[in-house]
Formats: sequence, C-alpha cells, structure tokens
Amino acid sequence: MVQFIDILILSNGPGELTTWVRPVVEALRKQLGDQTEKVRISLILSPCPHATGKEVAIAHSYPEIDRVQSSDCFWQFLLTGKTAENWDWFSQGVVVFLGGDQFFTVIAAKRLGYRSVIYAEWDARWWRWIDRFGAMNAKVIEGIPEQYSAKFQIVGDLMADVQLRQNQHQKLEFLSDPNIELIGLLPGSKPAKLAQGVPLTLAIAQYLNNKRPQTRFMIPVAPTLELSTLAQFANPQFNPILAQIGDFKATLHHANPPYFQLESGLKIYLCTETPAYGLLSQCRLCLTTIGANTAELGSLGVPMIVLLPTQQLDAMRAWDGIPGLLANLPLAGSLFAKTINWIVLKQGKRFAWPNIWAKTEIVPELVGKLDAKIVAEFTLDYLQNPEKLQQIRDRLIQVRGKPGAAEKLAKMVLEQVF
Repeated sequence: MVQFIDILILSNGPGELTTWVRPVVEALRKQLGDQTEKVRISLILSPCPHATGKEVAIAHSYPEIDRVQSSDCFWQFLLTGKTAENWDWFSQGVVVFLGGDQFFTVIAAKRLGYRSVIYAEWDARWWRWIDRFGAMNAKVIEGIPEQYSAKFQIVGDLMADVQLRQNQHQKLEFLSDPNIELIGLLPGSKPAKLAQGVPLTLAIAQYLNNKRPQTRFMIPVAPTLELSTLAQFANPQFNPILAQIGDFKATLHHANPPYFQLESGLKIYLCTETPAYGLLSQCRLCLTTIGANTAELGSLGVPMIVLLPTQQLDAMRAWDGIPGLLANLPLAGSLFAKTINWIVLKQGKRFAWPNIWAKTEIVPELVGKLDAKIVAEFTLDYLQNPEKLQQIRDRLIQVRGKPGAAEKLAKMVLEQVF
C-alpha cells in the first residue's frame, strides 16, 4: 500500500471550479474514507479569460483541497516545475485535468513523474501520452485510434451532478405559500455583464410584479461578488446604463436574508450561500445571462430565458483564444470586442449550454438592445401558459444527462495510485 499520494488538479475559470472541481474533490474525499489523510489534493490554476480574480478564494473555501496556487505563477510551474511556495511532492501521484488546456496535463505529469487523467467534455487530445480519459459521452470517443480506446471510459456530464447537490440552508419564508411563484434573476458576476444585466433584470422584475403580485424574485450572488459591488450596478450614480433601461434605483438592505428594495417597495432577495441549487430548483423560471449558469440551470431542469443585451456591444469580452486576447487589449480592446461580437451575433451562434447540447433551441435566447417591458411580456406568456414551461423542463431533462460523473471520475483517478 502506498503511504502518501499527491493528486494535482489543473483548472482555470470560476465555472470549472464550481461545476467540475468542487464535485470531483468532494467525491475523492468521500471515496478515500479512512485513507484521506494519506492523500494531499493540490490545485494549480492556469490563466483564463473568464477569470474574476477570486478563483483562489473560491478554491480555498473547499475544505477538500489542501493547497492552491494562483494563475499568476502558472507559467513558472509549467516551465520549471517549481511552484511559487516551492511545494514538495510525494513520489507517487496523479495529475487531473479539470479545465484549461489539456496539453498542460501532459507537461505537468511528465515533470512530476505522475499518472494522468483528463476529463474530456467535448474532445480528447494527446491520447498517446495521457493514461486515462473520462469522457462526457460517446461522441468524445469517436475517431480515437483503436489502440488507445482502452484508455477511455464514459463517465457522464459533471454538470449534471448539480442535481445531487441541492441542499440549501438559506430559507425564504414565503416559499411555504403554494400561491407564491419564485423567479430567479442571474445577471452575471463580471462588471461588463452586471452593468447591463442588473438594471435590465430589475426592471423586468418590477414590470412582472405589477402584473403578477404573487411573484417573488431572488438573485443567487456569485461567490466572487461582494453585495456592495453588486449594489453599485443598481445605482444610477455608478452605472450610467440604468438611464437607458429605466428610471429607478435599488437600495441594498443587510437583513437576513439581504435584499434589494426598489423605490416601488418591491424586494429582490439575495441568496449568498453557494451553490444556490436548493433555491434555484424551486424557481418556476429564471432570467439569466449566458455562461456556466445556463448549464447548471439546465442540469437542474429549471426553465430559463437567456438574455444577451447589446446596449453595450463591447461588454462581452470573455472569448477564448485570440479573440479573447484582442478584446481585452488596452485602448483598442473595445473596438475589437465590438467587431468580434457583431460578427458572432450575425452568425446566429447559440449561447445557452442546453441549446448547445441539443443543437437546437430548447430555451429561448433573446439577443439585441433588449427592452425590459418587451422581455417582461415575453416572460409573462410563459408564466401564464405553464404547459410551455413544462415543455422546456421536459426537454432539459432529456439532454442534461444522468448524475454520477464525479463519482466515476474520482474512482478512475484513485485507480491510478491505489
């Protein structure tokens, strides 16, 4: 029996941390049982265009992870094998890919002399040099040379594991009333999205509440976002886009739970516990921006309307590869972002993950200079016709995959060292 083992996880953005890393490290510790003290789990982050700067704090909040290194020091580790804090490494271990570039796994495993496992969501690369692959589905394996097929196992969709993690401690008392309908508002977590998303969703909520007083609203606050920062995007003194969407202001109240209060008296509750799956699963409908949140809602089977407002066409800058680099350049970045986004929108690309999975529109995507009243009327049509919501829910269940991928992937990882 090996005395001590290192598991090194490579990841990058906030979406991967919450939907991939978290369930996998939880599954690893659970399966280790009384041997957990013999295994050290480390996380090294690589640069990511979607990063918020709080990824290290998020990772440190996971008690299953022993050590975390920020993306600032990633290239030093990749080129020299040395971490910023000069970590020591046990003689046996495994490198696990959960976000970033799969080639990083090849290099890291070679430097440390460890086994290697890649979670392959859409494609699998470097199969000559990687020991095992956990594939999301059979499509990932198509085209793999026969001599490498034994390295692959279909584990399922890690995103689907959100179904297993719906415990929620933060309570909203009004949910005990069967006549109340809860609507989730997910305006994003980055300034570029929040500047448009917060005023738009708040204006929609006000209009809906005027038409349907039984509606209640909540925003699941991203762990990377302070309430005071979120509140700034609902204040016209800080967010000039408010004037383009509606003449209103929201005031932050630090109660239990905290909430925004509009001048009309409407309260928008703020869920600060993460993940907020328990509350989200009780929503009749969610209004959301694009991103990993659409995958989480889809995995929960929660109907959604996806909003991509273009009041500021340069707001979307989180593209991968060269487009992302150009869009984030100083000075010229805004021009590049506008051009790239204009081209992408003209192509009619799907942005919501359930629609990408199904290769057709399961959940509606509204793109353009969105008007709060028009979007609210569109939303009302779904609320007043529950069969439409049920149709979305049924189709989401069909494409979201079965839970259990984290347990299967964790077992694969541990098989490399035990």
